[in-house]
Amino acid sequence: MLRVTIHHVSGLEGCWAVLRMGHRRGPSDLRRFHTSASAGSSLIPQADDFAERHIGPRSHDQEKMLSMLGFKSLDELTDAAVPENIRLGRDLEVDQPLGEHAVIERIRYISEKNEIWRSYIGMGYHNCRVPHSILRNIFENPGWTTQYTPYQPEVAQGRLESLLNYQTLVTDLTGLPVANASLLDEGTAAAEAVALAFRQNKRRKVYLSDKLHPQTLAVVQTRAIPLGLEVLIGNIADIDFSNRDACAVLFQYPDTEGTITDFSEIIQNAQTNGTMVVCATDLLALTILQPPGEMGIDVAVGTSQRLGVPLGYGGPHAGFFACKSPLVRLMPGRMIGVTRDANGKESYRLALQTREQHIRRDKATSNICTAQALLANMSAMFAVYHGPHGLRNIANRIHNAAIILKRGLEDAGHIVENQFFFDTMKVNATLATSEIRMRAQQKEINLRYFRDETVGIALDETVEKQDLDDLFWVFNCRNTTTDKVTKHLGEQALPPEHLSNTQFKRTSKFLTHPIFNTHHSETQLVRYMKILENKDVSLVHSMIPLYLQLFRVSPRAPAP
Repeated sequence: MLRVTIHHVSGLEGCWAVLRMGHRRGPSDLRRFHTSASAGSSLIPQADDFAERHIGPRSHDQEKMLSMLGFKSLDELTDAAVPENIRLGRDLEVDQPLGEHAVIERIRYISEKNEIWRSYIGMGYHNCRVPHSILRNIFENPGWTTQYTPYQPEVAQGRLESLLNYQTLVTDLTGLPVANASLLDEGTAAAEAVALAFRQNKRRKVYLSDKLHPQTLAVVQTRAIPLGLEVLIGNIADIDFSNRDACAVLFQYPDTEGTITDFSEIIQNAQTNGTMVVCATDLLALTILQPPGEMGIDVAVGTSQRLGVPLGYGGPHAGFFACKSPLVRLMPGRMIGVTRDANGKESYRLALQTREQHIRRDKATSNICTAQALLANMSAMFAVYHGPHGLRNIANRIHNAAIILKRGLEDAGHIVENQFFFDTMKVNATLATSEIRMRAQQKEINLRYFRDETVGIALDETVEKQDLDDLFWVFNCRNTTTDKVTKHLGEQALPPEHLSNTQFKRTSKFLTHPIFNTHHSETQLVRYMKILENKDVSLVHSMIPLYLQLFRVSPRAPAP
């Protein structure tokens, strides 16, 4: 079973990056990639038409453009446009060009060196099952991938509706009233939340929980430097907010080690003293876990990767950002709103754009203009396809698997340090970490290894019975199998440790809109996606304004 998505290379820049990687190998390994494109093979110039097909303008087109500009050649244009003092002064050290087929062969040759292991590292990254209807009809569909930000609502009603679905997904699961249409990733979203808090109260101290994901800590610390903020990392239960000098406190729920903590007292103390509370969280966990909005959180951030987006060796994935209504004009990113057109018909458009960089420049709420609209649309369709019951079933299945794993490890003498958890646990094993690492390598399993010699395990949607048995073997749980643990737990649908039997259970409904309760068959979903696609103008129809260059120059061949 494939557990990790092999990364793909998109765009001409990506192709050349892969080609340069392969250049390190010996000439005998790569001879077949060079024979058709070598300098001396002018009789069979297979690579000559690749650039023309990819970029577009033919030689006669270039001649017309040069003539219009008053130049005879590209070299003459370059001499006039590029100052002498900034030119490289030598030829680029690149390989001979390749034809399209040779490029694909080279990419395939390099990708075959990847080792596909099961990954249970966690830290915000979880494998998932991407519905093939979404993969084919959105992720691999130029009708969805070529457009950029929908500044022209007249030709973007389909994307706008899908992104509004994404915002609804985020607001319903987080329990907060407002969300944007995605950000770059979870770390960036957390940094934006801190920047928002600073804009609101002008305080220069930020408290970060030491149980945040490491990459989130790193991004927030980096972003704090130009803002002149003092970042303090530690156990947030020990913070004294009475000094009223902190703009924000940020924690993970569940935390990076998997533990679910009652933050109610911390939230109350912080807000009483004017400190904004930011929570990084897991959308799938929130289908069965009390949402941050019901706890009084001001801002919730995270990633929607595990909702139908492949791991992709760490990205890209859509980050989400939700907040309370009074903060909406300080919130970064694009927001989709509902309005009415000139004929009184309900329609969609970008809302509150005066916050954004294209209008306010350096005074915008954020100068990181990158969103992840395509991947946000994938997560939105994942939620449309599964609906509230389907998402809850996925979450319960993962949570039950984690409970079985915890029981089996404890029965074998290992100590699981988490009392309340969703899918991730920290194990203090009776085995040496080096032995666990060796046994995991034999099973081709990636785990998280902490400096204190404990081991982290984060389960996901793809975990089956055999995977749990393999994990028991990795931890040398003799005579322990999934069947035995399940039998010991009984045939209850919800084991005693299940979150539904704790104070953290979710009781509120979510995704009640008809759009999330209608399209649950592949036929219905494909029709819905096609209806939205047909409302938009993309590069499959004509040239479009304000498009993203990466997608504009992406040839079909290297795409997934």
